[in-house]
Amino acid sequence: MSSPVVAIAYHSGFGHTTVVAEAVRAGAEGAGASTHLIKVDEITEAEWELLDAADAIVFGSPTYMGTASGAFHVFAEASSKRWFSRAWQDKLAAGFTNSASKSGDKLHTLQYFQTLAAQQGMHWVSLGLLPGWNSTEGSENDLNRLGFFSGAAAQTNSDEGPEAVHKADIATAEHLGRRVTETARIVVAGRAAVAA
Repeated sequence: MSSPVVAIAYHSGFGHTTVVAEAVRAGAEGAGASTHLIKVDEITEAEWELLDAADAIVFGSPTYMGTASGAFHVFAEASSKRWFSRAWQDKLAAGFTNSASKSGDKLHTLQYFQTLAAQQGMHWVSLGLLPGWNSTEGSENDLNRLGFFSGAAAQTNSDEGPEAVHKADIATAEHLGRRVTETARIVVAGRAAVAA
């Protein structure tokens, strides 16, 4: 069976979200996916075609002022061409974000990604983890330490660079990449079985 193809379409303003995107990619590749890392503010026609051919697209952006970045919104609006042709219909989708605050309205960004995916006719893959760091036995080093279910959420202090992205948030993003790949493998195999 061929490897599922996972594309990570993301924007990063200062490099923090790039670290998270690379972690999603590492998790996906570790689970056997072929991957494409696509910066949406520099996207080429060839990269649009990579998105069209992928089995899953993982959306990523920093959370700015309670939503995805302006650059990601430009990409999302440009994806309306795919909406008209239903090019992404029945692909898998997932998402990740980073902000300086523990909450920072990151949930709104993840819900924005979910709405984009729904409009495109895609199937959303959640994080699939229980929340961490919510008991006396937990710690900031737990997976899903910020307690998000919709996707991977990271927090990095506003006065620190990309090297300060928390290791638990990186591990959580890697988990998301693996989960998307494992789900894509099942979907691809199922479609092949139905077609046969």
